[in-house]
Amino acid sequence: MVSSSEWHARLAQIPVPKRDLDRIVLDYLLVQGRKEAAETFSNETGLSLEMESSDLDARVEIRKILLRGDVAEAMECVNELNPEILDTNPVLFFHLQQLRMIELMHQGQFDEALLFAAEHLAPLGEEHGSLLNEIEQTMSLFVFDMSSGSPAIPAYAQRLYSKDYRQRVADELNSAILASQSYHCSAKLLELVQMLRYSEQLLGQNGPGKTDFPHLSTADLLHTTRPKPENAESMSDTSPIL
Repeated sequence: MVSSSEWHARLAQIPVPKRDLDRIVLDYLLVQGRKEAAETFSNETGLSLEMESSDLDARVEIRKILLRGDVAEAMECVNELNPEILDTNPVLFFHLQQLRMIELMHQGQFDEALLFAAEHLAPLGEEHGSLLNEIEQTMSLFVFDMSSGSPAIPAYAQRLYSKDYRQRVADELNSAILASQSYHCSAKLLELVQMLRYSEQLLGQNGPGKTDFPHLSTADLLHTTRPKPENAESMSDTSPIL
């Protein structure tokens, strides 16, 4: 077994240039739309933003609009930015339309939500067969009393009806916009954390490495690096990075 002190001593011997760390932090801020923090960090480190300010502004605004529940307005803004984003991403388009229906349900407009599903979701299932299972799960929201919070409600239904689902769709839309701007879709910081977790599995006692060593709490890292805004205030640049 490798002791904690020995393990950390070994880690401390690995050179990690500060410039590389700065680039990882700046990349995270850009991908997550933390414009003011990114600009401040860029000025302090001398690193270029590698992204047009207007593109960043548009993406941040679309995210804020979606996170406050104005899905239709967010979709209009996306089409103004680049209509090909939704035209070429049928799954993303479905999730946005699905979220529009769910927002109607949150507002107590169940008849309107059912009509919206019939007019906008059902045709997507006919056009894209891979969406049929998701459509069935979506329609099940009308079967359950979602406001009751009953533990008998299936997990998938609870996930869809949760306000956190806005964040999931916002992340998906954010990635699509980044891709349309020829930028990578996920923060390098999160990719590195995922690589760390996988490497620990390989090196650990249950992997081919068969080594007992102190593991970093990657679950906590992933939790704290993932933004959880539900409104514009929680999108502030004071959100934690690590």
